[in-house]
Amino acid sequence: MAPRGDELVQAIRQSELLHADETPRPEQGASSLWLWVFVTSRAVLYCVSHRGQELARNVLEGFAGVLAGDGWQACRWVERRMRRWAHLKRKAQGLADSLDPAAQGFGRAGLALWNDLREAAHKAREGPPGAALRPGWEGRLRAFRARCEAMRGHSHAKAHALAVEFLNDWEAVFAILGIPFLPLTNNEAGRALRHWVILRLVSHGTRTPRGSRHFAVLASVIDTCRRRGHSPWEHLQTAITRRRQGLALLPLPA
Repeated sequence: MAPRGDELVQAIRQSELLHADETPRPEQGASSLWLWVFVTSRAVLYCVSHRGQELARNVLEGFAGVLAGDGWQACRWVERRMRRWAHLKRKAQGLADSLDPAAQGFGRAGLALWNDLREAAHKAREGPPGAALRPGWEGRLRAFRARCEAMRGHSHAKAHALAVEFLNDWEAVFAILGIPFLPLTNNEAGRALRHWVILRLVSHGTRTPRGSRHFAVLASVIDTCRRRGHSPWEHLQTAITRRRQGLALLPLPA
């Protein structure tokens, strides 16, 4: 089944919009492994690896589309990225609920900014395609950036951390202002991982690197077939039969 991985990597690299996410994946005798997922409208690729840049660079070499993700530093080298706000919103809400007045104000400012940003993106989608929001937001962004700079180094550790996170990933966080028609969330990747996370809780992962590779390839084939409207079980039955007969694998269903 190894050729399937190469086939899916090519589909990932050629996509215009790619969602990515990762979650811990236990393997007996190994530490700090993660299940990565890369999702397009027509393909899903899973990989079990460490959380560093090596896997991301191997998979995304030559990728020229927009990458939607959570801002993990392993993917920050990708030129066109769009940061999902889910983690930022949770952290901002935590600050808004804190007892520190400065942290409260910073958290509330972040939540207000997100609400206005989301509303503006939805309104932009009702207008002519290709319209950008950023020119009308420059003043608001300058004010919020100044607030982040002021909170960097603050005694409230979580307020400092969120300010640094905004500043370190500024362009990706506010990429929606240039491309408001793109999704505001990374739910595609989160949904793809959900049932494999449930399986992880039941099976406690895999025992060997070979088992992890086989799991990742099978999961990739199953979800790609489903995304393309084909039965994964029929495809897998055909693939196994052809392998037993010494025949080459057929391409994944179109």
